[in-house]
Amino acid sequence: MFMLRNLFGKVWSDPQASELAKIPNGALYLVRQDHIRSSRECIYLAAMASIRRTSTEFHYELAISRVFDRGEVLDEDEDDDSERSFLIDEQLEFRQATYEGQPSFVWKDVAGDMFEFVANGATKATVDFFEVNYLKAAFERKYQRSSENVSDVELEALRYVPGRINGPIPQSRAIREKSANEEIVTSFQRFKSQSVSSPPKLNPSKKVTVADNGEILSEEPAVLYLWSLQEGKFIPQATSTAQLAETENFVFWILAKESDRKSGTSIILAHPVTADINGRWSKVHLSFTWNVYTFPTPERMVTETWCFKFDEAGSYQRFQDRMNICLWETLNQMRWGKIKADEQAYAESSWQDEDVEMTDAEVEEELEQERAREEDEEDEEDVHEIMTAYDEDEDEDEERQALKSAKGVTNSHLAVGHVVDRSFVVRGNKIGVFRHTDDDKIKYASTINKIATPKGEVFTPKKVMLHDRDHTMLLMNDNNPNSLFQMDLERGKVVEEWKVDDDRKLVEIAPDSKFAGLTGQQTLVGTSHNALFRIDPRQSGNKIVDSETKQYVTKNEFSTVTTTQGGKVAVGSNKGELRLFDTIGKNAKTALPAIGDPIIGLDTTKDGRWIVATTRTYLMVVDTLIGAGRFSGQLGFDRSFPADAKPIPRRLQLRPEHVAYMGSEVSFTPARFNTGPDQEEKTIVTSSGPFVIAWDFKKVQQGRLDKYDIKQYADKVIEDQFKFGNDKNIVVALSNDVLSIDKKLLQRPTRASLSTPAKLLRSKSGIVNSPY
Repeated sequence: MFMLRNLFGKVWSDPQASELAKIPNGALYLVRQDHIRSSRECIYLAAMASIRRTSTEFHYELAISRVFDRGEVLDEDEDDDSERSFLIDEQLEFRQATYEGQPSFVWKDVAGDMFEFVANGATKATVDFFEVNYLKAAFERKYQRSSENVSDVELEALRYVPGRINGPIPQSRAIREKSANEEIVTSFQRFKSQSVSSPPKLNPSKKVTVADNGEILSEEPAVLYLWSLQEGKFIPQATSTAQLAETENFVFWILAKESDRKSGTSIILAHPVTADINGRWSKVHLSFTWNVYTFPTPERMVTETWCFKFDEAGSYQRFQDRMNICLWETLNQMRWGKIKADEQAYAESSWQDEDVEMTDAEVEEELEQERAREEDEEDEEDVHEIMTAYDEDEDEDEERQALKSAKGVTNSHLAVGHVVDRSFVVRGNKIGVFRHTDDDKIKYASTINKIATPKGEVFTPKKVMLHDRDHTMLLMNDNNPNSLFQMDLERGKVVEEWKVDDDRKLVEIAPDSKFAGLTGQQTLVGTSHNALFRIDPRQSGNKIVDSETKQYVTKNEFSTVTTTQGGKVAVGSNKGELRLFDTIGKNAKTALPAIGDPIIGLDTTKDGRWIVATTRTYLMVVDTLIGAGRFSGQLGFDRSFPADAKPIPRRLQLRPEHVAYMGSEVSFTPARFNTGPDQEEKTIVTSSGPFVIAWDFKKVQQGRLDKYDIKQYADKVIEDQFKFGNDKNIVVALSNDVLSIDKKLLQRPTRASLSTPAKLLRSKSGIVNSPY
């Protein structure tokens, strides 16, 4: 293969040649491995792949561009998403493959999503030449020098081979300790080849000396602690210097340095700054706590919790200010100084310390003692409830045996009825129907098989929403993102396809108002990546209402939408922006700046006063009440906040030491309030991995942000939400089960509640797994 690498050497040596290699015919796919949605999504049916220079020396990008049909014109305002580009780096794990007999290339982006470009009809020579040019680009990025004289051996070392570890560094570097007479010297240059969002895994418990080639942004004296899982407390590790360093644009590291008379100053810890660190600040203790994930073996992940305790308030504040800016710049990939002062103030307000208590210590102690008494009384009931949930259906009739699912198919979505006492669980191209019993359990009722379009094309729903008094269900289809499909639940059949729009692809839908599902309301709300609109299925032709459409020219990357009881609309984006609308078709009344983390879920209280926005690693609660200015007392849905008086978002996250016991990275599902026309919102419920987590909303409103209850289950929680009109029972869809649990069974997070004995976690698979 490498004999091809010099065929077009002149292209590489010509700085005017921006495009270095190209495959003109192909298709781009998003490949989901063990994902809750369909396993393969076509992004561009007709596309070309190219390797291009960037404006930065030794940096190149892999670009996949949509190929338009002859005569097809791209509207400048169209949300077309006509190109995907990827910075070429070892961490993409780029390699050759095949798909249905055609050559292809497979890689993953920095978020971990897997892509495949199928090079339709390309010859082996063309594919090999493209790969060689990719490796040359990867070589230049890694070693920051020309690939003109690179050897075949050096290129071969950069080729991704599954199971082989490419690249030198791990996530928490403390590189393996060598013998006493060996000097360990490395350089920050070794960190430069690593992707921030998916760093390699290391052992952070060893020492290493690192040459100071990075730019030190902050340096403060601090004591370094490590959380002991066995003792349940922080153990001091060293009196150190806490540092933040930048090794290249938007690549930041947390460092701990220790001084030694014999060896001088050495780095004992180096962790990349990413959202995964789950950082938590405490002004009371002058401390910063965070998580890091290491892999003693490829199959086993260990979560560690580290802590800096600073000597004085000034050191704490300086380190906090710089750390938060580093994280913001990492997420937004732009410099902090480029945004407006009011946007900076909003972001800073979201970084508030999380141990603010609005009740005095005596009241808090009394509440905790009362809660402890309640837990003691519920211990016996708790064990019984877990066993009952899994074991109540001992026998399976022939019908249920016949409906068992194929291997690898798991539950993916949950819809809880508003009018009928039913819950619906999507599993592949089937929907399980479950009835709620008088004793608050869930029983299997029936299965809707082979979900298909009216034309007979079987598909797995991307999203489902109950509609029209639970008579119908609306389904989104990845294979046809321009349409909605209406299922008649009484017949168990898709009866209509609603072509929403020829050009706009549906990203998300929501009811016309929070409780529209209780009525015969036909219209609903939808978003594309770039537009908010109303959908009216009664219209002939396309269903978008043109007079109630707000189309943006810039790419806003809308990701989620929700409505209030009065029909006001909140829209979140992948940039972390939040927009509030009083009317669809007009500008947003309030636009809150980007926080960097993508918003994956939104919910509001019925009156619109409070919003909970879900990101992967934390929840953000926003009070929409305007507290100052001429519109004081009104909501941000109806009037704009003054530029200097935007709301202060309250961040809900798991304590890093609790995450250490949980054994997995934090990955929240969309959080929801308990809801109902006559219900007061008392609880926010979400999940992460096999854990259901609930915050007392009243405590959140008081500023007590880390007071949550938690419960572990045998399997991953796919989705959970309260039973409609009920603040007691939570419906939980696991990968292979569905349960109804009492909120009282959630416990305070402790080592015992986070590490439930295996015998209490066994699943008989007699509730959901059997009917599928």
